[in-house]
Amino acid sequence: MPLTKSALITRIASRQQLLTEKDVELAVKALLDQMVDALAAGQRVEIRGFGSFIVKTRKAKIGR
Repeated sequence: MPLTKSALITRIASRQQLLTEKDVELAVKALLDQMVDALAAGQRVEIRGFGSFIVKTRKAKIGR
């Protein structure tokens, strides 16, 4: 089962006693927005210990 954004927010909020779920939601959305903006600008996003993201352009394939 994939981890959805809402499930991620709930998991993080359950581990944080000082932050509300709304605060965690705003932080996760801000992080994802920054990642999307960087990828759209052609930059590479790397989160140490988690993974790296890059947009790759591939030539079109012929479908069946």
